[in-house]
Amino acid sequence: MAKDWNRRRVLIVVRTYPAPAKSVIEASCTAAISEDGQWVRMFPVPARLMEEDQRFKKWQWIEVDLLKAPGDARPESHKLNADSIVIRESVGTQDHWRARREIINPLKRRSMCRIQQERNEKGHPTLGIFRPHRIERLIIEPAAENWSAEQLSTLTQDTLFEKAPERTLEKIPFDFRYEYRCGDVDCNGHSMICTDWEMGQAYRRWHQEYGGQWEAKFRQRFEKEMQEKNDTHFFVGTIHKNPASWIIIGLFYPPKQQTGDLFDSN
Repeated sequence: MAKDWNRRRVLIVVRTYPAPAKSVIEASCTAAISEDGQWVRMFPVPARLMEEDQRFKKWQWIEVDLLKAPGDARPESHKLNADSIVIRESVGTQDHWRARREIINPLKRRSMCRIQQERNEKGHPTLGIFRPHRIERLIIEPAAENWSAEQLSTLTQDTLFEKAPERTLEKIPFDFRYEYRCGDVDCNGHSMICTDWEMGQAYRRWHQEYGGQWEAKFRQRFEKEMQEKNDTHFFVGTIHKNPASWIIIGLFYPPKQQTGDLFDSN
């Protein structure tokens, strides 16, 4: 293997819903935290096309060969060698997700405003996690019902190295967006698309189970419970082709604790 590849041990914390990707048919953006506490972005990750024993899940430690992503100026971005993946132990949810909290806490920032300021001043990070001061609402916006002709061609044609899946990736015909406020006094509020894998999968499952009544179940889980039941945090990241723009790429939602959050960070 070329000397530029590095063997890393990383904890998977984010997976986005897949999208068409010409180089690998379809792919998810995946965020992880390295063993030494650094952000790592891996793209493309062709989850459905990988061998069964390489299909890692969130909150699993893996060992993998990574290469700094060519053509991506974001310092955290890496290309992975899927054939090199070895899945190790998982980090569980015992004691109000204590082990998970302890891992993310050093990277946690007080607010989205603080993350943006840090990135503007230093050029990084382009990944982050924080707790919104107040979630105002979840907006569900209609999107294109079907893939474009170009996207469908990408999803259904074999590449030199990969065969397209028998079942074409399902298009989610909605965009999910959170409106929220930071605790910073000069925060004007934020409105950000959320591409979390779990939201896409929940829509698919509940639309099939409840038909036209899926939205009530969806809002109960991702709006009401995220506000009232969970100590909700947002994983965020910048967009490759528009590096000044941020989206929510994942949700972190341990149960609320009566004694408050013991893992607050500035």
